[in-house]
Amino acid sequence: MKRNRFFVTLLTVVLLSSCNDGKVNFFTLNQDVEFGQQVVAEILANPQEYNVLPRQGNEEAYAYLEGIRDKILASKDIRYRDRFQWDIYIIDQDVLNAFALPGGPTFYYTGLMKYLDDEASLAGVMGHEIAHVDRRHATNRMTKMYGFSILFSVLRGDNESLLGDIAESLATGVTALAFSRQDEFEADEYAVRYLYPTELDSRGVAYFFEKMDLAKQSRVVTYLSTHPDPGDRISEIHRHHQRLGGKEGNPFTKRYQEFLQLLP
Repeated sequence: MKRNRFFVTLLTVVLLSSCNDGKVNFFTLNQDVEFGQQVVAEILANPQEYNVLPRQGNEEAYAYLEGIRDKILASKDIRYRDRFQWDIYIIDQDVLNAFALPGGPTFYYTGLMKYLDDEASLAGVMGHEIAHVDRRHATNRMTKMYGFSILFSVLRGDNESLLGDIAESLATGVTALAFSRQDEFEADEYAVRYLYPTELDSRGVAYFFEKMDLAKQSRVVTYLSTHPDPGDRISEIHRHHQRLGGKEGNPFTKRYQEFLQLLP
């Protein structure tokens, strides 16, 4: 009897969950949000690993990022603008990375923001991370890797150790939970599509990769080891931009440099 109830529950969840572009996802949209908030709590409870800047005292820095986020969320290509919680967090560490959690939250390292040259590049990275969320790449990947029963135990709060492992995996892009090559290329494409209607240069994420492609620092090498070849991605980003019409945008270099002065 219990076994029958389990399979009925499983079938119900699968039927109620979104099937993204042919990918089975055991999570409902509400569970994306719930799971993402659990990972946020895990990160905030671990300040030695993730030095998240408090909003109090850093209001201007957060307002700047939220302004870019809102321009992205105005895109007609965002499917879950009103369903997900698009909170932003700044991690004060010299790390060249950003990451997204299911259900909306995104995290940006000060090391990454100081590495970038202009607002268009940051907006491109933000668009890329938001695309990972909106295309539900993380929960698609977790469904494939862990299966329903294990993920359901995490949602019930019965598997805290796995929750910590998942938080680390999503933050670092390492292990089998790393986004697939297809996911990364799709996130690049949507970053261009989100930003194209704005005044910003929508090729910003390509400029980030172009700068990394020329650099030899160890942290750049580490980032590239967990992400697809930037050369291929740069070419595809420029192709997407041309397909949309090739409109020139503004990189907003000066106001980006002013923003950097707000960071620790």
